[in-house]
Amino acid sequence: METYYHPADLHRFAEVAQGNKELWERFSSYYAAVFADGALSEREKALMALAVAHTVQCPYCIDAYTQACLEKGSNIEEMTEAVHVACAIRGGASLVHGVQMRNVAGKLSM
Repeated sequence: METYYHPADLHRFAEVAQGNKELWERFSSYYAAVFADGALSEREKALMALAVAHTVQCPYCIDAYTQACLEKGSNIEEMTEAVHVACAIRGGASLVHGVQMRNVAGKLSM
């Protein structure tokens, strides 16, 4: 099935370096440091990344962090719960912006 996102393109990510190798190397170093064990484990960071991937709706990130979560010892229940956390935050953010709508509607209704 043909889709806009091609799963095989995930493995081509490093090709972005062809436009500016120095920036790619800096990004890669930063990225590696962010996902290394620290105050949070690599496993916890992968779960966070999976939730964020769903929030920003990046199919490449969803694929990559699903795999990373499994490789780092997470299970489907933990991963599903992380996706639900992302859903709750995203939904809540939409609802709280309703206050902005009410403020504008209140001004325009005067």
